[in-house]
This record gives sequence, C-alpha cells and structure tokens, in this order.
Amino acid sequence: MARNILLITSDQQRYDSLGCNGGTVARTPVIDALAAGGVNYQRAYNQNTVCMPARSTILTGQYPRTHGVIANGVPLPVDAPSVSAYLGDNGGYHTALLGKAHFEPGFDLGGKWEENNRARRGDTGPWRGFDRSIQAMHTAAVTMPSFDDSPDRVVPLAHYGRWLVDNHPEYVDGFASLLLAEGGGDTGAPETKNNPIPTAFYHTDWIADLAVEWLGGLDDSAPWFCWVSFPDPHHPWDPPASELDRVPWQDLSLPPGHPGSEDEIRRILGAKPAHWLGYYDGTWRNREGGPATFVPSSLTDDQIREVNAKTHVMNELIDEACGRILSTVAAKGWESDTDVLFTTDHGELQGDMGLLYKGPYHVDALMRLPLVWRPAPSACVSPAVVPEPVGQVDIAPTLCAIAGLPVPEWMEGQPLPESSAEARGQERERVLCEWDSQFPGYGMHLRSIVRDGWLCTVYEESTDGKPNGLEKVMGAAVLRPSGVHYQGDEGELYRLDDDPWQWENRWSEPSIRAVRDDLVADLYAALPEGRSQPLEVEAPA
Repeated sequence: MARNILLITSDQQRYDSLGCNGGTVARTPVIDALAAGGVNYQRAYNQNTVCMPARSTILTGQYPRTHGVIANGVPLPVDAPSVSAYLGDNGGYHTALLGKAHFEPGFDLGGKWEENNRARRGDTGPWRGFDRSIQAMHTAAVTMPSFDDSPDRVVPLAHYGRWLVDNHPEYVDGFASLLLAEGGGDTGAPETKNNPIPTAFYHTDWIADLAVEWLGGLDDSAPWFCWVSFPDPHHPWDPPASELDRVPWQDLSLPPGHPGSEDEIRRILGAKPAHWLGYYDGTWRNREGGPATFVPSSLTDDQIREVNAKTHVMNELIDEACGRILSTVAAKGWESDTDVLFTTDHGELQGDMGLLYKGPYHVDALMRLPLVWRPAPSACVSPAVVPEPVGQVDIAPTLCAIAGLPVPEWMEGQPLPESSAEARGQERERVLCEWDSQFPGYGMHLRSIVRDGWLCTVYEESTDGKPNGLEKVMGAAVLRPSGVHYQGDEGELYRLDDDPWQWENRWSEPSIRAVRDDLVADLYAALPEGRSQPLEVEAPA
C-alpha cells in the first residue's frame, strides 16, 4: 500500500514557538518528537506573509503570482490546481481537509463564495479536490446589530460556527471580536479575552475530533491524505480560560525580539522603510495585516506579555491535539506507513520591535516557518536537520513524492530534501517571498530573497491610488493613498546569523553594495513570470 499523508498546519505560528526550534515557554513534546525522528527545516520560508496567498501556495504548489492569490481578498480561482485532487485522481487517495481553508474570502456574510456557502448548506462533501471538507475560522460567529427593535442577528462562520450556534449557543459570545482591536483579558490587550468555552468545544479540539472520526472510518483499501488545519494561534488571542494557568502572563519576560525600550524601538524602526515606524506611531495604519485602529506604541509591556502567554497556551493545545490524532493513526496500525508534516502559513510579530500582527514586514517573525517532516518509518529516512532555505511552494511536490507520483508541470517547487546539503552533496540556494497590497491606496510591492545567510528585500515603486478591484466593492475611498509612497530605491538587507531579529538594516552600507546588487539580480532572475494580468481583489479579507 502507498504511504499515507498527514499534513498538519496551524495559523500564524512563529518558527521559534516550538521546543525543537529553541522555544522555551510552550511545551510541544509531540511536534518535538516528530522533529527528532524526522527532518527539521531550519530555514523554511513562506512565499507571502498573509493567510490566503500562503494557503493557496500549499494547495497548488505555485507562487502567488502564478495561482493569482497575491493578497487576502483575492479568491483562488475555482479551476486552480489542487494537490489533493492530483493525489486522488492519480494515486487513489482518500482525502480530507478539516479546519481552516481560507482559499476564498473568509468574512463573506452574503454567501458569495462556495467556501462559505457550503457551511450554510451543511455540505461536507467534495470541494477543491478533497472528498470531505469541513471548515472552521478563528471565531464562531459575528453579530449583526439590529437597527430596530428586533434582536441582533448572529451569523455563524464556517461549519464550526454553525455547530457551536446549534449545539452550545451559550459559548458563541465568549470569543474576542476579530480585527476590532477591542481590549480584553486581564490587561486590556487588543483582541484578547478570557474565553469561558470548555476546551472540548473550542475549535482546536473540535478539529482534532473531526480528524479522529474521519480516520476511524477508513479501512486499508486505499491510502489517505488528511490536511488538518488549526485556526490558532492566529488572533484573536482567546483560548479557553480554564487553560490559562498553563502559562501565567505575569511570569513571562518580554520576548527576545523586543528591544526593551521605546527609544531603542524607535531607533531600530527609524532605520527601516517608512511604514515600519509609521505603524508604530499610528501615522500609518496597518490595515492589511491587523486592525486598522491599532497603534503599537500604545501597547504596555504587560499587554505584550498577555498576548504571548495566550499564544503559548494555544500552541500547547495544538500540540496535544496532534498527539490525539497521531494516537489514532497508531491505533489503526498505520504509523509505520504514514508521513507526517507540520507547518504553518505565516508567523506573527508577537512583540518583536514592539509590534503585533503581520503585514508588509519581510522579517523572520513573519516569513520563517516551523516545518517538520517525519517520513513514514517504512521509508527508512534518517533523522536530519536541514539548514538550507526551502519554501512553502515545496510542500505540494513533497506530497507527490511521498505518494510515488511524478511532480506535475504546474507545480513550481521541488520535493523537500531529506538531508542537509553536506550529506547529499547538493545545495538549495534560495527561497523567495513577495507582497502585493490588498488595498489600492497602499499599493506596496515587496520582493525578498533568502540566500547565503542574507535576507534582502526590494521595495518596488508604490502604486498607491491605482485601482485593483477592491474599489468596486468598497467604494472610491479605498483609493486614497495611505501616506507612505516608495520610489523604488528603498529596501532592507540583513545578515541573519548576526542579526536574528533583523534590527540592523544594512541596505545602504557601501561596503556590501556588491552583495546587495548580486542578491537583487538573483531575486529577479529566479522569480517566475506569473500571470499577465493580476486577479482583482474582491473582498477586504
């Protein structure tokens, strides 16, 4: 029988959150054990730093400029290729996607896209190449206020929201509001809440239950591919209150990426392109990566500690959920023939440089991914640590290789290496990441390359004010320039080993100009051509 594949993803989880990657707070013994018995990629990077483009890359094995989802709010075309469909059609795999998908705009209260309509209909059948597909988002529902005497309308989000509304409505309001920056928790930190929901009803355990149930219903007649996709630790930061004593925020230090003082934050951000310090000050709003009203300079140290503590709790719950799923695999007798991959879509600033959330910030906090591959023991792959750069675009080709199928021409990555370059005698030279603005008034375009221990980011000339489709949905106001315009000669350059938090921008140093020029030339030579006409942005998220 062909090898089974369990792909587990989280959302917005940092590389250094895991014990196997140097994390010292959250206990992640299940994933750490996978890393110890498999391949741990020390320099895995995404190809975009927000959800929809990154997730579409995992599904298609293509760069955002090819599959077309260059930003949140751009729905993945319905005819886009799917690695799951490829495994099913060519390898006879049973397939399932359980948890967050987000290939189409998530807050679609009108039901414009099928991803959201499926939950409204109660449809859990085939979609995007998966035989079974059941979705969850970060919160259960949104409340639409009434403008008369009638009650406010509760609109469930995805299958999980509908399940919670139908079965445990008393817990629907326990989640923090998403993207409103409302203060909560113990410190008034944005998007935090001490959620009264029992752990068994929280979406992490609910998704693990789905996986256990689906796996339990399979037999040995065909191999299977299961993508389990947890919405955490993405904001809002509101895990079950009963779990908060795992990591008391009062016991935490500021994260190591925090400079320690406002003066030092301002010094570091002032040497970067203008939107970095503008975000911190609130003179430039990070609408594309977090709440538009949030101003990082307003954060207290205790609020950063609480956000981090709740994030660590979320990560522990994910690790334990992974353990339950793996126990089911073992109980079915499949452990020796099942490959397990664990990764995420993008990271989180999480206090680095005094900032929260994500956005057009090409640093390791957002680009660098936890990526662990535990090949099936029957494959006899020796444990390894791979320090060379690899990409999210390489995940789909790796699934093909596991299945014993040729990598189709439409995939743009290559199978992940099973050992380091030194062991196998060949190198993986570079990995690329891009950013293209979702809001036309921002019009930012970043292109990054990681190679030879350097991270180099080019800022192409801004197109702020140029229509991209969103104005058709939200009106002409979204065309108003954001206040930061790049001329095309700005950039960032960091030596990663010497500057692990990317505090010192060396873009303008004359002594390394030749290094910079070589990296920039290599970046543009390596970028795929992409679509001749970009897809339009159709929604704000």
